[in-house]
Amino acid sequence: MNSINEQTLTLAAVCQVAYWVQKISRSGQIDEDELALLLNSVMITSPKNTMEVYGGEISHLKIGLTTLVNHLGNKSTNKDPEITRYVVSLLGLERRLSKYSDKMNALGERINQSQRQLAHYDITSETLVSSLASIYSDLISPLGTPIQVAGEPAILKQSVNQHKIRALLLAGIRSSVLWRQVGGQRRSILFSRSKLVECAEQLLKAC
Repeated sequence: MNSINEQTLTLAAVCQVAYWVQKISRSGQIDEDELALLLNSVMITSPKNTMEVYGGEISHLKIGLTTLVNHLGNKSTNKDPEITRYVVSLLGLERRLSKYSDKMNALGERINQSQRQLAHYDITSETLVSSLASIYSDLISPLGTPIQVAGEPAILKQSVNQHKIRALLLAGIRSSVLWRQVGGQRRSILFSRSKLVECAEQLLKAC
């Protein structure tokens, strides 16, 4: 798989996180399989290839690829500044995280603890969702300006939704790390936008 494909897929995964964070914050709803896919991506820390992180199927990132095309494509009229803000914030937080080796080590240890819990609980169980949410709150959120999630106040007050949103944001950081590892840079969004969109459109045809 060439690097533009991998950059497109990993950026699409960040977009997919942003899509579902918005969905939960507004409706309290998320597809269980989608939640499992994104949370599992945090747990797969030594993948053989990029797609293994996302269950080996390009179709698993269909929502993210569509979101990427909608937000980076010039023809699109479906741009949502809130989704863009979440994506940019996640990429920015990951850049900060990468500068602190102690935080990266602590993150690895905490994810290992969560991996051990997987032997006893499903990935979408309240126990694991809460565990992943606390990793985000303890290690990622303090790195910069916290990501302000907009939505319905009554929905955002519910701890179950707060935990899901934070666990998803951790998954967004995971994909942001991968994006950087496969050569993604902020300037590639600015200067290679048309390539990313074209690649996402081609990948969508394979879904």
